[in-house]
Amino acid sequence: MSDWLKWVLLGILSIVLGGLALGNVALASMAIATMTGAMLLLAGIFQLAAGLTVSGAGSRVFALLLGLVLAFLGWSFLANPLEGMISLTMLIAVLLALGGITRIVFSLQMRGTGLFGPMLLSGLVPLLFAIFIWMNFDMATMTLLGVLLGIELVFNGIGLLMIGVFVKRLS
Repeated sequence: MSDWLKWVLLGILSIVLGGLALGNVALASMAIATMTGAMLLLAGIFQLAAGLTVSGAGSRVFALLLGLVLAFLGWSFLANPLEGMISLTMLIAVLLALGGITRIVFSLQMRGTGLFGPMLLSGLVPLLFAIFIWMNFDMATMTLLGVLLGIELVFNGIGLLMIGVFVKRLS
């Protein structure tokens, strides 16, 4: 199979999976919370194992505590995926708000330049999105993660298709 065709097929697969995620965003959100839990649990186990080999009492205690926290978070997400979805949605809203506020503050320093408007807009959009999430938190909890995953998979697939077309044109 040629290289370009592999890229195209991978792109199509990503678009199809994105469509499936967008078709059932609640299930996709639950899957994200479950996968996050599994990854955190696995990271915690590896961190605990690594912590046993660290030299120095302070470093060992820190490494082992970090491993315990990661393992506990992972177990918590796996045992309570809905609460994991709530936590992840809250984290996304906080990060969007903080990023938006930061860019708005930077935009104020750019007043009088041609960069003020675009920078202000780049701060207002995520801040308004964060406010929308907080105002519709119940709906956002069940849908946001799945929507973001679906959109990412679709656009990833489009990018992979473009790579496939590019590789075909090169050969």
